[in-house]
Amino acid sequence: MVAATAPKHPPLYIALVSVHGLFRAENPELGRDADTGGQIKYVVELARALGHHPRIARVDLLTRRVIDPKVDSLYGEAQEVIGPNAQIVRIPCGPRRYLRKEVLWPHLDAFIDNALRYFRSQGRVPDIIHSHYADAGYVGARLTQLLGVPMLFTGHSLGRVKRERLLEQGLKQSAIEKNYNLAQRIEAEEISLGNAGAVIASTHQEIEEQYAQYENYHPRRMMVIPPGIDLERFHPQAGHETTQIQKDVDLFLAEPKKPMILALSRPDERKNIAGLIKAYGEHPELRTLANLVIIAGNRDDLTTMEKGPQEVLLNILTLIDRYNLYGSVAYPKTHAPEEVPALFRLAAKRKGVFVNPALTEPFGLTLIEAAASGLPIVATNDGGPNDIIGHCHNGVLIDPLDSQQIGNALWEILNNPKRWQQYARNGITGTRKHYVWQGHVEHYLTLINSLLKQRRATDITFRAKSRLPAVERLVVCDIDNTLIGDNEALERLLHLLQTSSLSTGLALVTGRNLASALKVIKEHRVPMPDILITSVGTEIYYGHHLAQDQNFERHINYRWQPEAFREILDKIPGLRLQTKEHQGPYKISYFVDPEKMPKVSEISKLLRRSDLHGKIVFSHNAYLDLLPVRASKGMAIRYLALRWGIEPGHILVSGDSGSDEEMLGGNTLAVVVGNYSPELRRLKGKPNVYFANGHCAQGIIEGIEHYDFLGDIHFPDDLPFTGGTGDDTGATAGHADPQSASV
Repeated sequence: MVAATAPKHPPLYIALVSVHGLFRAENPELGRDADTGGQIKYVVELARALGHHPRIARVDLLTRRVIDPKVDSLYGEAQEVIGPNAQIVRIPCGPRRYLRKEVLWPHLDAFIDNALRYFRSQGRVPDIIHSHYADAGYVGARLTQLLGVPMLFTGHSLGRVKRERLLEQGLKQSAIEKNYNLAQRIEAEEISLGNAGAVIASTHQEIEEQYAQYENYHPRRMMVIPPGIDLERFHPQAGHETTQIQKDVDLFLAEPKKPMILALSRPDERKNIAGLIKAYGEHPELRTLANLVIIAGNRDDLTTMEKGPQEVLLNILTLIDRYNLYGSVAYPKTHAPEEVPALFRLAAKRKGVFVNPALTEPFGLTLIEAAASGLPIVATNDGGPNDIIGHCHNGVLIDPLDSQQIGNALWEILNNPKRWQQYARNGITGTRKHYVWQGHVEHYLTLINSLLKQRRATDITFRAKSRLPAVERLVVCDIDNTLIGDNEALERLLHLLQTSSLSTGLALVTGRNLASALKVIKEHRVPMPDILITSVGTEIYYGHHLAQDQNFERHINYRWQPEAFREILDKIPGLRLQTKEHQGPYKISYFVDPEKMPKVSEISKLLRRSDLHGKIVFSHNAYLDLLPVRASKGMAIRYLALRWGIEPGHILVSGDSGSDEEMLGGNTLAVVVGNYSPELRRLKGKPNVYFANGHCAQGIIEGIEHYDFLGDIHFPDDLPFTGGTGDDTGATAGHADPQSASV
C-alpha cells in the first residue's frame, strides 16, 4: 500500500476583520448610514469567494456584535454562515447599542481581548489576518503582534485624503477633528501600514497618490488586486423585466421613458449628491433630454434620522425645489439590496448613464456593477474610477467640484447613441476580463503564500490548563510609586494576598533591568513574585529560579534592528545614550534634553520613513526607550494571558503613570493609584478603570475591594464578558509626559 502524500499547501484559516457598520450575509443594508456602505459588501463577498476555494479551510469575518432594538436582531447573533467554509463572527465591543465608527476607538482594546478569547475557544490561530479600514487595522496590528501571524491591510478610504477633501470644501480643521476624529484614525492607519506584511489596494492611484501621503509608505509591500463582482446578479437585461423599484421610480417622473441618469450611494456629504443635482439643474439641454434618479439609502422619517444623513437628504430636497425639478427627478424613500441589479438594467434599457460624483472614491463597486449591466459611467477623477475606465474604456472622468463639467459629460454620452453603445459593450467585456472574484482570489492566495514563507510563528498553543503554579487570579503591579512608596500599606497588601482563600499570583512589571528590580524587591522585603517583567516589558521571568521565557524573546525579536535604530537616533539632537547597564538586548535607552529634542511624533516619522519598526516610550520628560514593536509592559501581560490561558477578567492591573497606560485597557480590571500622574486623567470614566483615593499599595487594596477581586469579582457593566486577551500597545504620539508611539 502506498502512503498518501501530504498536500503541497495545508488548508488555510483566514480571519478578516472589519469592525464598524452592520454586517449580515444576505441583503446588506447598504446606504443605511455612513458606516454601512461598499466596504461591507466587499468584505462579505471576499469571505464568500475565499470560502469556495479548495485551499481555504475556513474564513471568519470578525465584526462588532450589536444588540439594539433599533437594528435587526440578526446583528446580535454570535455567528452567521456566509457560505461554504465562511462565516460572520460577531465580537462584543463596548456598549451593546449600535455606535458610529468615530466613537468606537475607546472600545477597540476590548474587541482585541474578545477576539483572542474567540481564537482560544477555536483552538487555532489564524494563518493570516486581513484588516479593513483604520479601526480594524488597529485591531489587526495588535492581534498580529500577539499571535505572530502575518497581516494584510486594506484601507478602503484614508483619513489623510478625507481631511484634504474636507479642507477643500472650506471646513475648518477644528470642526473636522471634532466630527471625524481624524488624528486618531490617521495614526491607526500609520500603525496598520507599519505592521502589515502587505497592503492590498484596488487601484494604482491609491498606492501612488493616497498611500504616498503616509510616513509608512513603502510601495514594495503594496499590491493592486481589484475586487470582483457577482456576474450572476449583474448582467445586461435578457428579456422583459418589470420590478417594484421601477414602479417606485416612475411615480416621480412625468416622462419615465426618457434616458435615466442614475446615482446610487448612501446619504453622505462626501458622495456629492448635491453637486450632481446642481449640474443637472443648471444644464437646460440635459434636463430636457433625461431624467435624474437618486437612490440615497433608505429613510422612513427624516425627522428621526441621524444628523449627517438627515442634512444630506434635506439639502437634496432643497435643491430639487430650488431648480424646480419636480417631474424630472426621482428620489424613492426605500429600496431593497436585491433591487440594485434591476436598477442598473432599467437604466441601461432606457439608454441612461450611471454617475458617481463622489469627492473621493477609493474604488467604487457600483461602477463595475453598472458596467457589467451594460450601463456607461461618469465618475470622479479619483482612485478606482481611473483604473476602471482605464481597463474598460466605458465612460468619462470628471472633476467632482466642477458642476458644469459633470453636466457636459452626461450630455455628451446621452446625446451620442453611437458612443453610448460603444461604452455599454466595453463595460460588459471589461468587467468580465478584469473584475471577477475567481481571479481576485487567485492573486490573493499568491500574495498570502509569499507572506507565509516569511512567517516566524510564535509558539503559542492554546492550553486547557496553565503550566504555571495553580493561579486562579493574578495581581499585576508596577513597582515604583505603585507597589512601593507606602511601607505599611505594602505590608497589608502582601498579607491580603498571602491569606486569600484563592490561589492568587503576583506579577511585578517595571522599567528597571533585572538586577535593579531584584535589588528594590529585596530592599522592600517583597517576596519573589510568580512573574517578573523587566526592562519595560522586554523580559519575562518565572518564579524563584527566575527562569526566562525564551519564547517571548524569540517573539519580540521580530523586525528588531538595534544597529539601524541607533544609527538614526544617535544623530538626533537632545538624545544621549545611557550607560551600558541601562541597555538591554531589546531596549535602547537615552537621556533626554527636552529643550533640544524634537517631538516624539517627529522621531516616529523619521523611523517610519526609514522602514524601521519599533516602539518609542518617552517618560518623565527625561528618558526615551526604544523597544521592539511586539514588546511593552502591556504586550507582555497579554502574552502571558494568551500563552497560559489566564482570563483577562481574572487579572487586576495597577499603575501610576502614563508609561502604565497601555496595561490598563481591554478586559483586565485596572486600578490607577491615588498618586497617579496627570496624563492618566484621560482614562476617567472608562468602565474598567478604577481611580483609587489611596496612594501606592493602599490604592491597590482599594481596587481589590472595588472589584471584589478576591471574591466573586464585580465586573463593570460595560464589559460584555470576562474573557479574552489583547492590548493597546502604543498610545498615539503627542502626549506630554510620558509618551509612546508605534513606528
